[in-house]
Amino acid sequence: MAAWSNLNLQESSSPLMEQLNFFHDHSMMILLFITLTISYLIISLVTNKITNRFLLENQLMEMIWTIIPGIILIFIALPSLRILYLLDETLTPALTIKTIGHQWYWSYEYSDFLNIEFDSYMVPVSENTLSDFRLLEVNNRLVLPMNTQTRILVSAADVLHSWAMPALGLKVDANPGRINQTSFLIKYPGLFYGQCSEICGSVHSFMPIVVESTTKNSFISWLIDNSE
Repeated sequence: MAAWSNLNLQESSSPLMEQLNFFHDHSMMILLFITLTISYLIISLVTNKITNRFLLENQLMEMIWTIIPGIILIFIALPSLRILYLLDETLTPALTIKTIGHQWYWSYEYSDFLNIEFDSYMVPVSENTLSDFRLLEVNNRLVLPMNTQTRILVSAADVLHSWAMPALGLKVDANPGRINQTSFLIKYPGLFYGQCSEICGSVHSFMPIVVESTTKNSFISWLIDNSE
């Protein structure tokens, strides 16, 4: 089961990631059909099972295997364009978070609340507990409420970074002097792990991202405990 899961995308935890998983499965089925068909034709040619010259040099056949790839491309392009529009869609957010990439850590600011901002560093391997993931745990997690439309504003303080969270289907470039944004909704409580996806220097691989999704009541309690 673990080996099979490595062949697929991460389990979806947001509506956007569900669409990405659907497109992945949709494309793989088409690729499987193409692979099997081409493999059969190649094997048949090699073993001389197809020797009819009217089949190999027929104008009608030329038209068929020119039109069919065009139809296949349409079946791939339509859901792809739909997802591209969904990626750019920004709904009215109930919560706004600002994150800034640094060499080599992330800082977060809860723009809707006063005095809630912190830095998030990777926990050294020597300080990991048995339940921690190596090189993925941080000292301060980004805590968010589930089933809440959240907008994240992403920028950088020095060089190019990229805030990526695969389980949510998110990857936002962090550019110095520019703010990029995206919105998302987390369906389940739990911990979600990501990393910087832009080569930003010698410690690029040591600036992980951890999002902790909680209930709204737990999130409010966290806000009260962390307000200065």
